Amino acid sequence: MATTFFINLTNKLDIMITLLASIVGFISSIIPELFKITSDKHDKKHELEIMDRQIAMTNKKIDTKLESISNFADIEETNAIYKTFYSNILFIDSLNASVRPVLAYAFFILYATVKYFQFQIVNTVSDLQVILNTIWTEDDQAIFAGIISFYFGQRAINKILKSRRR
Repeated sequence: MATTFFINLTNKLDIMITLLASIVGFISSIIPELFKITSDKHDKKHELEIMDRQIAMTNKKIDTKLESISNFADIEETNAIYKTFYSNILFIDSLNASVRPVLAYAFFILYATVKYFQFQIVNTVSDLQVILNTIWTEDDQAIFAGIISFYFGQRAINKILKSRRR
């Protein structure tokens, strides 16, 4: 009876070891696949990162190329505008080039002269506030603001337009 019990116990133990070996074998066959899946996932993630960097670099190259084309177009436009500016006759070219500056200087001298005479007339009053209110009016402020806005506004507008083109 003891031998039968021992044989039954040995058979049961053999069966349990066999089952345990089967389970371990099954689970151990999954482990390499899990490593492959993890490795594949990591590789694909890495490839996507590389592709994202390539796309970003390509976009930067395209932006640089577009900016270069835009700058070239601006240069060509400026050259086309100034191409008609020169006649290869020195006197005519000098006169043509001096029109805007001469007008600007003439109006500035006229404006300064008017303000000088206003100051001479109002100078008899000793109150500085009255003198400043007479010489520097709202019209003077508007003229000054218009001139400053004209000279600096063109640059700001060009920068804004260039940034919106991108």
